[in-house]
Amino acid sequence: MSTLEGLHAPEFTLQNEKGNPVSLSDYAGKKYVILYFYPKDSTPGCTLEAQTFKESHSDFSALDAVILGVSPDGEASHLKFIDKHGLPFSLLADTEHTVCELYGVWKLKKTFGKEYMGVERSTFLIDPTGTVIKEWRKVKVDGHIDTVYRTLLQVSNEGNGESQ
Repeated sequence: MSTLEGLHAPEFTLQNEKGNPVSLSDYAGKKYVILYFYPKDSTPGCTLEAQTFKESHSDFSALDAVILGVSPDGEASHLKFIDKHGLPFSLLADTEHTVCELYGVWKLKKTFGKEYMGVERSTFLIDPTGTVIKEWRKVKVDGHIDTVYRTLLQVSNEGNGESQ
């Protein structure tokens, strides 16, 4: 898929871990959204990514950003994952991978010679106008959250008339 940077982020509504609907438009005009797609709850890489976002949650909140994770897992799996790791942000259930497809992260993957469809770990930074201002595809967890934070800090400072 071609880049979404500079385009209006595809709108969606998904159920969170508590069964409540969450829409991208809920944050319009209010907050930056860090929308991250990951393959599966409770796997090593996905757990590390979630824990790292957790560790930086207050830093992101201070910059008026909300973190939303999306995977094909259901609400019950998300709730268990959140409870086990004390995650301070919502995880959205995309069991039909509709939103994954909208964002171009539902891909043919290959592991040990076996091909299957799954989520390509990706993150999108969306500004309060609903525009994708940065995307990261084929994410490697190590150092990724720091990169997202630095980008948000830069964008946030530019929006406040500051520069670094």
